[in-house]
Amino acid sequence: MNPKNEEDERYMRRCLQLAANGLCHTAPNPMVGAVLVCDGRIIGEGYHVRCGQAHAEVNAIRSVKDPALLTRATLYVSLEPCAHYGKTPPCADLIVEKGIPRIVVGCQDPFARVAGRGIQKLRDAGREVVTGVLEDECRALIRRFLTFHNCHRPYITLKWAESADGYLDLNRTAGAPVRLSNDLTAMLVHKKRAEHSAILVGTRTALLDNPSLTVRHWYGPSPVRVVIDRRGVLPATLRLFDGQAPTLVVTEEDCQPRPGVEYFRADFRMPLLPQLLDELHRRNLQSLLVEGGGATLRTFIEAGLWDEAFVEESPVRLGDGVPAPTIDRKKICRIEQHFGRLIRHYWEKKNPF
Repeated sequence: MNPKNEEDERYMRRCLQLAANGLCHTAPNPMVGAVLVCDGRIIGEGYHVRCGQAHAEVNAIRSVKDPALLTRATLYVSLEPCAHYGKTPPCADLIVEKGIPRIVVGCQDPFARVAGRGIQKLRDAGREVVTGVLEDECRALIRRFLTFHNCHRPYITLKWAESADGYLDLNRTAGAPVRLSNDLTAMLVHKKRAEHSAILVGTRTALLDNPSLTVRHWYGPSPVRVVIDRRGVLPATLRLFDGQAPTLVVTEEDCQPRPGVEYFRADFRMPLLPQLLDELHRRNLQSLLVEGGGATLRTFIEAGLWDEAFVEESPVRLGDGVPAPTIDRKKICRIEQHFGRLIRHYWEKKNPF
């Protein structure tokens, strides 16, 4: 490999490390990391910390102790610098203003107001711009953002825990669900919740399990809770209506207003999922975690509307009960061990974004 390419990749990997720090807080913006290098030495670093705050390039430039070095530096950034006025001024303008002569970009921004304009603005200003360095890795990092803008729907993650003999739970009409996760894998579930903009369950799960669907065992914001309640049968006493997080009810009924609860009137005579995903897209919710139950999960799988599936396999055997969903074994699957538990992590496509 060309030494220059090796150097560019090394610093781009550092951009990816930095960008990942913004995982739970940047949405609906993408995670971005930036590194400034002069004479083979890192002189500044930054990442996008939170939506509405300074972008990665700005934070990296601000961190440089000797601004005079900027006119000889290379800026590495995992995503194309913005070229428009949003909540912050255009990063491309700042880069030109500071006289940075070389910019290395991981991947192009799909957002319509950027989409190559930032790169072109830098080139028009006489700057050297290198693109596509570790592009696949950079795109994978912001797969939720890319799916949202390219597919016009949220990025969808399915999650469930199943017994060793393939059941989600016992067949029951009351009582607590069988606990298939341990304390540590339950913590992973809360981490997944913090990483998503919205979380969804069906009517039966809401009634039988009475879940909170909030983030309690991890650091980060709770997602918007989404529950399907076609007939409006869910009682106001459920934890979903406790005001701990916003709740969206998908229904065909006229429902009484509740604090912290909104309603989406869907046409249940038509396929529901396209309507739901359009509504979540309209609300700028970029990612959706589907936690159950079995029928709801299977609906997403059968419709081909999912991007990842996170499946915990418990050593507990139930003998009978609610069958776990099944996924085509030809799908891409990574087998992991977390806290002594087997986790199967599926992808619908190699590059769903």
